[in-house]
Order: sequence, then structure tokens, then C-alpha cells
Amino acid sequence: MATQVPAVGRPAAATRPGRRRGRFEHWFYLSPALVVLAALLVYPLYQLVLVSLYDYRQAQVSGAQPLRFIGFDNYATLLGDPRFWGVLGNTVVFAAACVVGTLLVGGALAVLATRLRPWVRTVLFLTALGAWATPAVTGSAVWLFLFDPTLGLVNQVLVGVGLEGFAGHSWTYEKWSAFGLVGAEVIWCSFPFVMVTLYAGITSIPEEVVEAARLDGASTLRIAHSIMLPMLRPVLAIVTIQSIIWDFKIFTQIYIMTGGGGISGQNMVLNVYGYQQAFAASQYGLGSAIGVITSLLLLAITLVYLRALRRNGEVL
Repeated sequence: MATQVPAVGRPAAATRPGRRRGRFEHWFYLSPALVVLAALLVYPLYQLVLVSLYDYRQAQVSGAQPLRFIGFDNYATLLGDPRFWGVLGNTVVFAAACVVGTLLVGGALAVLATRLRPWVRTVLFLTALGAWATPAVTGSAVWLFLFDPTLGLVNQVLVGVGLEGFAGHSWTYEKWSAFGLVGAEVIWCSFPFVMVTLYAGITSIPEEVVEAARLDGASTLRIAHSIMLPMLRPVLAIVTIQSIIWDFKIFTQIYIMTGGGGISGQNMVLNVYGYQQAFAASQYGLGSAIGVITSLLLLAITLVYLRALRRNGEVL
């Protein structure tokens, strides 16, 4: 008598619903954060874009005149204005210099921290984090006082060492001198994030990998270039993108240290220019258009940078 063998079901088919549930499970856990982000970012961006499409001035705010839809006229006005392109050029050059300076200072101090004694490293980190925690308004005021033409400590020290030309010297009068002063303050309050992040990345590299390279005769420069730098690229990507976003949308330091953009607006950057158009000139539609352009530029820079990393095989 033949024995019937029970049919064996296909496990793959049986587990497909479970796989589908697992595919969307992470979105379920992320949903509260996504709701908060939508409320804090998506809706304000939507309003920003919407206002930029209207002729929205003080008369419309007060209700004296109705809103008038003008489409992309605000953007056409900006793109046809040579002043806007000058401000954009200032912003790009200033932000690029600040990003490079922040990465160099933060990276150098991160490497230095790996070679210091623990108590010295702790003092370095506490001092740096104190600079990072200082509010931008306070830091800008302190730097302005240090570089004051008559009472500033910097000018007094320079005159004291024999540089008489710095007596009464104004660091914010010349365009690039003012940008340099503001850039130094921005780097001072930004490098701690880069230093701590890169230090964490360096200390997470396995010692066995570095020791094996040394046993193979690799020099310190070769180890840094061929082993440590590739392993630090994801961390470098994070700090670079963060620095680009922070430095590209600088407002407080420029506004306070240059008195709203410098003499004749020579130190104007996009955020300050947008603020002046929206609130000083009451052209809220034009100011919103500047905000939209700034957001699109930051998004484009970030996407280009991430795409370049993916081409090099980096997974973020």
C-alpha cells in the first residue's frame, strides 16, 4: 500500500506577506519624525514658494490692496538684477572659504587630539565645545570688541609689537578684511563640531589595520592617504554637507559684525539681502524668492556632492 506523502508548501510564498510587512515596518517607526519634519519644514517651504509667486508688499499685508498673482516675475527681477549676482558671488566665495577653513582647522585639531594625553585632550574638547555653544550674537559681539579700532585688544597688541599702522585700524571698513574677520568668527564657532566628529571617526578605525600597514612598510602619509582617508569619507561627507549648509545661510555674524552688510552693501550675502528686501523694503514676495533660490542652491550642492561620493563607491 502506497504511503501518501503530504504536500510540502513553499516557504517563500508563505512568507511573502511577512516580507511585505517588513518592507514598510521602518516607515512605521519613522512616521512620528516624518510628521514633525513635515510640520516644521514642508509647510513653511510651501508657504515660502507660495508667497514668492505674488506681489506681496506692506499694502497687501495691511489689507489695503488685494494680492496679485505675478507668477515668476520676482525670480525674473532677481535674475536680471546685477546686484543679486554680486551678492550670490559674495555668498559662494565666503561660504567656500569658511567650509575649507573649518575642515582644515577641525581636521588638524582632531589629528592632534589623538596624540595628546587624556587630560590635555579633555581640556581641548571642553574649550572647543565652549566656543561651539556660544550663541552667534554673543560671539559676534565679543569678536567685534576684540577687533575694535580704538579699544580692541588685537590692535593694541599689534601696536605694542611695533606695527604702528594698526593704530585705529578698522577691520570692517575694507570688504575682504571684513569678510576675513567674519569668516574667522564663523570658523571659530564651527570647527568644534568637525573636530569632535572626525576624532570619533579616527578613533573608530581598527588599530590592526594601521599596524598591518606599518608592518608592510607604509609611511605615515601613505597610511593617512590610502587607509584612514577612505575610511573617513562617510564622516567627512557629513561634516562637509553640514558646514556647507551652515556657512551658506550665514546671517547673524554678517548682520552684526558688518552693520547689516557693510559699507554700501559690500559684505552682503543672500540671507542678509533677502532680509533687507523682505523687511526693510517690505517686498515680501521678492524676499521669499531669494529664500527659495537659496534653498534650491543648497539642495543642488548637496545632491552633487552626494552623487560624487556614490560614483566613488561610498555608501551613506
